[in-house]
Amino acid sequence: RTPIKTFVGEYKLPLVRTAILHELERGGQIYFVHNRVESIEQMAFELKQLVPEARLAIGHGQMQERDLENVMLDFSAHQFDILVCTTIIESGLDIPNVNTIVINEADKLGLAQLYQLRGRVGRSDVQAYAYCLFKANKVLSEVAQNRLKAIREFTSLGSGYQIALRDMEIRGVGNILGAEQHGHMVSVGFDLYCKLLEEAVAELKGQAVSSEADTQIDLNVSAYLPDTYVADSEQRLIEYKRLADVRTERELSLLTEEWKDRFGNPPVEALQLVKMVKLRLLASKAAVSAIKPDPQGIRLSVSFRLQQWLPIQAKLPKHLGTRTTYKPGTAGGHGPTPFVLVKSAGISPAEQLDLLEELLTAMLASYAVKAG
Repeated sequence: RTPIKTFVGEYKLPLVRTAILHELERGGQIYFVHNRVESIEQMAFELKQLVPEARLAIGHGQMQERDLENVMLDFSAHQFDILVCTTIIESGLDIPNVNTIVINEADKLGLAQLYQLRGRVGRSDVQAYAYCLFKANKVLSEVAQNRLKAIREFTSLGSGYQIALRDMEIRGVGNILGAEQHGHMVSVGFDLYCKLLEEAVAELKGQAVSSEADTQIDLNVSAYLPDTYVADSEQRLIEYKRLADVRTERELSLLTEEWKDRFGNPPVEALQLVKMVKLRLLASKAAVSAIKPDPQGIRLSVSFRLQQWLPIQAKLPKHLGTRTTYKPGTAGGHGPTPFVLVKSAGISPAEQLDLLEELLTAMLASYAVKAG
């Protein structure tokens, strides 16, 4: 299976006709979801007028059981091209030949419903399409906007967990000790909410709470997501948050690959942003608390003393060892912090990032040798 291409927008007849004809041209079938039994016949009539060449059937939960069963069997046997239906198809259907779904008035459905409906297509190796549409010129509520943005954002296979988290962020998880529902948790996000809750419970139990302090990196490098790469400002904020939440190099690699699939090859600024995050991960492992510019180069704040640094420096490749100088301070947090000065004169910002990555990787390798 491949990720389902999901479109969110206003209901427009040319768009619906194009979507249906595209599927018919490749011999496929279409679900058209209209979740109003009282007007489903009228909607089916309008679709027949819009695409007269398509064979059309209707299915909903108020039909006689035998009639509904026959419709489903006939549709499965490809005796019809379009099934105009309610959310009755939400679960239990597996027809590989249906690879386009049009969801009318998607803003009225819950996020979990949208996710389940979208999952009715794309059940083969054929590229599937989902159109989540709402009435033209309709002013959507903030909740509806958030739901539609979430269904558009999470399109990869196995994204049900992320959908569930976003759904809870939109609706709120409620009072911890009661049934009251509220949305305060959305201000910090579900993951951070759970982390804060876990830490608070640990403190109440008298348990030690571990603090994970990220390395502070402040370098004169152009590292950001240009609006020419990710056009939507809110989507950029989402991607920045996802990048900030990265905790392993594998997570970073997967996120970068996803960006390539969704937005194309990253520009230089985005690649340098990824490199900065990789430096943060390496520096945290190497016990470097901060990386900042210095008049003589780049300063790496460390917690070890000179006698601990010398064996590390001795194991560095020669071209790295000659660029580094240990500057003593008062290790332990009382007074100036010791730091390693990295000479970076004459090299570009991009080369500085490469140099720092090589240095931190070599430092970690020397730690491993020492531990072994």
